[in-house]
Amino acid sequence: MTTPETRSLIDELAADSVPVTPMRKGRGIAQALAAFAVTVVIVLVLLGARDGLLQGEFSVFFVVTNLLLLLLGTACTLAVVAMASPRVGAEHDGPRWAMVMAAVIPVAGVVALAGHVGPVPYHWDEPLCVLFGLISAIVAGSVQYRWLRRGAPVSPERAGLLLGTGAGALGTVAYGLSCPFNSVVHLGLWHAAPVVIAALFGRFVLSRFLRW
Repeated sequence: MTTPETRSLIDELAADSVPVTPMRKGRGIAQALAAFAVTVVIVLVLLGARDGLLQGEFSVFFVVTNLLLLLLGTACTLAVVAMASPRVGAEHDGPRWAMVMAAVIPVAGVVALAGHVGPVPYHWDEPLCVLFGLISAIVAGSVQYRWLRRGAPVSPERAGLLLGTGAGALGTVAYGLSCPFNSVVHLGLWHAAPVVIAALFGRFVLSRFLRW
């Protein structure tokens, strides 16, 4: 039997309550997919498509690089969406294997750079790929960050790392549709750098705001 004091306390607690939309995994994935699509459209509208993209004229390493980054971004995004609603037994091993496979990209860039004879071809705007890749990651990253903030990730550090890695990878893929360079050195170094930077930012900065 409840006392008047108990009923009063319950009424006070209920007065501040508001309806909450259930966090469904499918909705989070749809939002992340929409954010990536919007990023691609923005890049193509503002910067235009790279030469030969519509005609299918690009190097094999360009395809391999972007497919590996897309796989990495997808794996991390799926894990981030799932981590917002933790459950017992969830391991999230997909991103780990995707990171191992994507590590081929910088390794290939370093090997190609070390084995290059003579001066390495360099263009002044190559480093801009790092900047544009990070800027392109903002849309995808902000959507995933908002999703995590609504949820309750058990490990903010890991969630921040996967958030940064996934957003950096998807942002780099989006900008890569406009990047005019095809060399192994360029793709292996300048297109891997945004992913690493975004991953570190997510791990050491964003993770501080994911605690609940």
